[in-house]
This record gives sequence, C-alpha cells and structure tokens, in this order.
Amino acid sequence: MKHWFALSAIGRDRPGIVADLAELIYDCDCNLEDSSMTILGSEFAVLLLLTGEGEDIEQRLSSACKRLEWEKRLTVFFRPLEGEPVPYGVSHRARSVELHAVGVDKAGIVARVTRCLANHQINVAQMSTLSRPEPGTGTPIYSMKIRMEVPEDVDQSGLRRELEGIAQALHIDLTLQAQET
Repeated sequence: MKHWFALSAIGRDRPGIVADLAELIYDCDCNLEDSSMTILGSEFAVLLLLTGEGEDIEQRLSSACKRLEWEKRLTVFFRPLEGEPVPYGVSHRARSVELHAVGVDKAGIVARVTRCLANHQINVAQMSTLSRPEPGTGTPIYSMKIRMEVPEDVDQSGLRRELEGIAQALHIDLTLQAQET
C-alpha cells in the first residue's frame, strides 16, 4: 500500500543538500513526487512530497531523517499524510490569479495583503518575496509575488477594491492578473 509523506528540511546552504535528501529518499525505497526548494539568506529550505510502501516505511524514514540531521547538520521534519493529496484546484472551483506588489519596504505588507486574501477564502498556492536596495539611493524596495486560487464565487470587484485600498494605504503598486490553466 502506498503511503504519502511531507518532508521539510532547512540548513546552511552548501553544495550537496539536494543530493543528500534524494539519496535518503532513494535509500528508503521512496519516490519523490513533488518538491519546492529555495535559498533564503544563507539557509537552504526544501519541502518534499514523497511516497513509499511497506509497513515499516515511516520508521525507515524517521531513522534516515535522524541520521541526516546528525551527519549533515540539517533540521528535518516529516509527517505522514492521510491518503493521497488532492491538488487544490481539483476539488474546488477556483481560478488561478497572480498578484504582484512592489514598494518601499515596510512592516505589514505581507500581513495586510494575505489577511485580505484569507478573508475572501483565497488559497495562497505559492508566494515569494524579496527586499533589495534600490540602485543609487539604497532605499529598500520590497516585492511580493503570490500565485493564488480564487474561488469562482468571490466578488472580484470587491476584492480588487479592498486590495487597492491596502495598496494605497501602504504606498505600494499592486496588480492582479488571471493565469491560464
């Protein structure tokens, strides 16, 4: 019987982390189904979706994760999932929309925008943010990109008005663009 697991790991960035994790999965007779990896500052972070078979698969993964933590100085978490994961858009009638926001870096940009989305029952599927100094002045400019799944019954004009109000209050530029599926 196929078992599903989510595994996350974080550690100081260095060559070989992906290979270490891939070998752990392979050595446990598991299959890597999906992944997302990034470097945040000087840390490497990864989220993996994997499958494995056998009654002892959870124990094998647990032992391998502990060994990897000890030998490679990674922090590794994993947990079993209850059955096969269903991609968000499959069970919900939703449209994929991308949101871009850019402005002078200040506290509250992510909190205000994502709270508005949550209040409209919008699922954030992917988000990336970056703060970099503006050439010349050195002013920190913050950019945020969110791919989200907007339920079809969401009032689009109301959502847009709310987001425009947030953008105006924070002095940021914010755009929404429907994505092709």
